[in-house]
Amino acid sequence: MNDTVVTLVGNVATRVEFRESETGGAARFRLAATARRWDRARGGWTDGPTSFYTVWARRALGANLAASVSVGEPLVVHGRLRVREDEREGQWRTSVEVDAVAVGHDLTRGTSAFRRAVRTAPALTVGHGGAAERQEAAPEAPWEGEPARHGPPPGAPADTVAASTPAS
Repeated sequence: MNDTVVTLVGNVATRVEFRESETGGAARFRLAATARRWDRARGGWTDGPTSFYTVWARRALGANLAASVSVGEPLVVHGRLRVREDEREGQWRTSVEVDAVAVGHDLTRGTSAFRRAVRTAPALTVGHGGAAERQEAAPEAPWEGEPARHGPPPGAPADTVAASTPAS
């Protein structure tokens, strides 16, 4: 199977939304990327059209994004490209999404200070037999336009990494 892997450079266009789930949570936001070109006639730089991408981040990456990124900040996003077409209200629409693998601030436009995230153990409760059990979160309805999940099935340990993804 071949995935299209891209690296995008742009600005955060919407607030990062994070939802906790049994698999560790997911975050999404929109990234705006505008090409700049040298205009010989004007003798200066000019902006081209702006492209918008929905960026999805799972587990620790999603939680860290929600805690670290604000609207307007310049980012570099690396991940798998997904292009979807669907029909809504009689019109065909195309959406471009990126399943992020890595995200960072674009340091050509500013500075950043890294802070390592502190991981905590999942909440445990004492069951009827006296043994500790993991507390299960109630499943949430998926977001509109949420891509198919790649990774461990619900209930699997959060540190489990899927060896393969389904064919597109």
